[in-house]
Amino acid sequence: MKTIIFSAIAIMCCSMTTFGAADAKLQSILDMAVQNTFHKFKDLKTNELAATLIDLRDADKPAKATFRGDQQIYPASVIKLFYLVAIHQWMEDGKVQDTPELRRAMKDMIVESLNEATGLVVDTLTGTTSGPEMPESALKEWWDKRNAVNRYFAKLGYTNINANKKPWCEGPYGRETQAIKLFEPKRNALTTDATARLMSEIALHKAVTPTRCDQMLELLHRDPFQKDSSSNGQARGFTGMALPEGSKLWSKAGWTSETRHDCAFVELPNGSKFVLVVFTVNHANEKQIIPTVARGVIEALTK
Repeated sequence: MKTIIFSAIAIMCCSMTTFGAADAKLQSILDMAVQNTFHKFKDLKTNELAATLIDLRDADKPAKATFRGDQQIYPASVIKLFYLVAIHQWMEDGKVQDTPELRRAMKDMIVESLNEATGLVVDTLTGTTSGPEMPESALKEWWDKRNAVNRYFAKLGYTNINANKKPWCEGPYGRETQAIKLFEPKRNALTTDATARLMSEIALHKAVTPTRCDQMLELLHRDPFQKDSSSNGQARGFTGMALPEGSKLWSKAGWTSETRHDCAFVELPNGSKFVLVVFTVNHANEKQIIPTVARGVIEALTK
């Protein structure tokens, strides 16, 4: 991997701050849920699924289980969760102004998962814009600015992630394409471990400030039992399918023609609280893989 601009990949080289203690019982729960999923979906390969489970019942001592949780995977719209936390940190630090238009973009980025809204948030975070091609010297400066979010999460101990790209509906043009050709890494990347850690920190009110966590959770809240919700939406199209009546859900999903992912914070009626992140590749049209993993976890936690 090239190191044309050091800050572009520095986040992949630092040691990660441990979040969640490995727990044998929780690991057996996730292992069984994953094993049953592979049994049900015969064409699902081992390298096409990753999952991380964090038990939040003891807020002071979260327990963690993982299956390929350290593997870099293109995150689709799940990357928007990282941009949400970053923009709240920027506002908290006074680096950007909190305006109604920015808030509108943040809401549309998380609630509706709109890529155009995310573009505005990325521009605001990094002080960059998309546009025509640039001379290479100017592009290097632009690229360095684009890595502001990577530098932020690197300082927090996150590894194996890349958060410096805008998501697109039709694809990048101009300087965005230039950067893809010239610099590494070429795509956003997350791991289920890193994603589960971030959602857990939001759930535990440890990301930025407790007040800002409440604001983030408001945008992430889903109602999987709302009758008029789309069966393809974030509320009912992913982990929400598996939830028993009376459960609460906060989530950020992502999907493309090749990927189908979900990052969910769940409260069950029996008081169990957990974060479950499941990423799948090459099975974007199979809607039942993620809820199958979730059902296995839920059944074990409700026994």
